[in-house]
Amino acid sequence: MRYRMTFAVGLAIGYVLGSRAGRERYEQIKRTAQRVADSPRVQEIAGVVGAQASRFAGMARTRVGDTLQRRIPFLGSNEHKPDTGTGWPEEDEMDRKARESGIPY
Repeated sequence: MRYRMTFAVGLAIGYVLGSRAGRERYEQIKRTAQRVADSPRVQEIAGVVGAQASRFAGMARTRVGDTLQRRIPFLGSNEHKPDTGTGWPEEDEMDRKARESGIPY
């Protein structure tokens, strides 16, 4: 994924610069961009960056999930209740939450 994005950016830059400098210069820039994108060092860095991005995305997903569970009553419930099929908490729980917060659901 990262390789494709790097290549696409390089290709776009090469296209813009190449169209101004002529076809020969464009081909030269394109070959240089391809060599850089294919370099083992660039591939290694792209892999490391991709792994870090995945790790940070996982951490963000966990934090957002935790926040949602705290703020949305029926997501944070650890009690196993029969599924009513509506996705909403039982009426008595909604009334209690509305009274506590002062905000009707």
